[in-house]
Amino acid sequence: MAKIIGGLTTSHIPAVGNAMAGKLEQDPYWKRFFDGYEPVKQWLDEVKPDLAIIVYNDHGLNFFLDKVPTFALGCADRYQNADEGWGIPASADVPGDAQFSWHLAESLIRQEFDMTTCQEMLVDHGFMVPMNLFWRQYEQWPVKAIPLAVNTVQHPLTSAARCYKLGKALRKAVESYPEDMKVVVIGTGGLSHQLQGERAGIIDVDFDLKCIDKIINEPEWMTGLSNDYIMEKAGTEGIEVIMWMVMRGALADKVDVLHKHYHAPISNTGAGVLLLTDAAAQ
Repeated sequence: MAKIIGGLTTSHIPAVGNAMAGKLEQDPYWKRFFDGYEPVKQWLDEVKPDLAIIVYNDHGLNFFLDKVPTFALGCADRYQNADEGWGIPASADVPGDAQFSWHLAESLIRQEFDMTTCQEMLVDHGFMVPMNLFWRQYEQWPVKAIPLAVNTVQHPLTSAARCYKLGKALRKAVESYPEDMKVVVIGTGGLSHQLQGERAGIIDVDFDLKCIDKIINEPEWMTGLSNDYIMEKAGTEGIEVIMWMVMRGALADKVDVLHKHYHAPISNTGAGVLLLTDAAAQ
C-alpha cells in the first residue's frame, strides 16, 4: 500500500530559482533563507521517498487566463521544465508516474473532485523551484513527481476549505494504491506577497506566523477564512497559502513538527518552510 510519509511546504518565487542558478546560497541576502531547507533535505535523504505530489499554481505556461481549471493533475511519465519568462535556466525533465496519476485521478473523481487530467504538461517555476530546493544536490532526480495545479490566479478561486478537503481525498487516493510507495505531499506558494498595485510589496509577518501555527495545530481555523480576508491580510498573491491546506489535509489530524522556518523578506515575500509527519507514525 502506498503511504504518505510527510508533508512539506515552501515558497516558489522565481527569484529563488535565479539565486540557485547563480549559486548564491551563501550570499548574505540569501543565506538564512537557504539554511532553512537543510534539515528538510537531510530528512529526505534519510527517508528516501519514492514520489512527491507537488501542489502549485501554473503561471500561464499551461493555462492562460481564457482557460484555467480549478484543479489539474499531471498524468504523464515525464514533465518538461519550460521558462515562462523569468530567465531561469531550465532543469532536467522530471520523471512522473502516469499509472499512479491515473489512479489518483479516478479516486479523486469518485470522491467528487472533478480533476482536469493532463497527459502532457509543462512545468514552471511553481513546480521546479521546490524540486530544486529539496533535491538539486543530486545529479539525477531521486524521486518521481506529480504536478497538482490549483488555480490561485484567475477569479473565481477555490477556497482554503475546499483545498483542505482535497487533501483528505488525496490521502484516501494514495492509500488505496496497492503497491508499496513512500509519498510526500508538498504545498507550495506564499506566504504574504503582492506583485502589483498600491500595496505591492506588502508583507504581514504576524499573519504569516499565525497561518503557520494554525495550519499545524488548528487547520479548521484556516478553512473559515474567506479569500477576500486572506488577500486583505497577505496580499493578492498571498492567497497561494490555500495550497498549503492540500498538504495539511493529506496528513492526520495531529502532526509532529520536525522542522519549521520563516524568513522575510525574500524578493518581497514572506517565505515559510514546514516538515510535518503524522503524530501516530512516530
